[in-house]
Amino acid sequence: MCIDLHTHSIYSDGSSTPAELIQLALTYGLKGLALTDHDTVEGVEEFMHLGARAGLTVVSGVEISTSVQQRTVHILGYGIDANDPALLRWLKPLQEGRERRNTIILEKLQHLGVNITAEEIQHISCCGQTGRPHIARLLVEKGVVDSFDAAFRQYLGRNRPAWEGRFSYSAAETIAMIHRAGGLAVLAHPGQLDPEMRVQPPLIRELALRGLDGIEAYYPTHTRRMKKKLRALAAEHHLLVTGGSDFHGETRPAHRLAGGQGDFCPPCALLDALMVRLNGRQR
Repeated sequence: MCIDLHTHSIYSDGSSTPAELIQLALTYGLKGLALTDHDTVEGVEEFMHLGARAGLTVVSGVEISTSVQQRTVHILGYGIDANDPALLRWLKPLQEGRERRNTIILEKLQHLGVNITAEEIQHISCCGQTGRPHIARLLVEKGVVDSFDAAFRQYLGRNRPAWEGRFSYSAAETIAMIHRAGGLAVLAHPGQLDPEMRVQPPLIRELALRGLDGIEAYYPTHTRRMKKKLRALAAEHHLLVTGGSDFHGETRPAHRLAGGQGDFCPPCALLDALMVRLNGRQR
């Protein structure tokens, strides 16, 4: 049996509702599932309720884009209290930053002769956080580009014509907030930072000193060599090892949920270790 500790729903940039995620996990025979939407916990309560009712081990979560060593890194928060008022206040500037960035991106696209309105984005987003993936989908639908990836390569990626940055907390601030909300902080898809794996050792060392709890070593694009190196770094710094597909549904069809088509299958032992650490923290 497999687990999947990295998924997204319609409340950020995924295409599935929490109910659909739960049903898909049951169909694939997953033992455990986490919902980790970008900068929001809006779907977590629904997800936890439906998962428990279905007899699936479910973990509350969030994914936060942060900065460290002048790099953007993503931190996953597991086991957080999604109703914590302090956490909800802390997330607000991130959400407002997304809204401001969307407005500026649309203005830049207008100057480039591409007409996309805020109403069109809201229509395909429907709820939760709206961001660049929704704009990318519209660029594909309007025939401006031929694929989701092309939208980022040509318009929306860093240093592209419609690129715009947004507010982010530091990795240290993010780890501290996740801990205050009762959760554990895990570095997401670290292999994406540097395929040669030169950046990761000093960065993980620094994050461990800041209180990082784990590393997402199992990830669809991580090679066997990457996983071996990441597991060794986790052991060196006494960190948990986790794994997830980064499932977005139709938004990014290449990333399938664990246990489905393909051989991506993070082992159940990872979830067991995570739950032991969470239970110890929450006592």
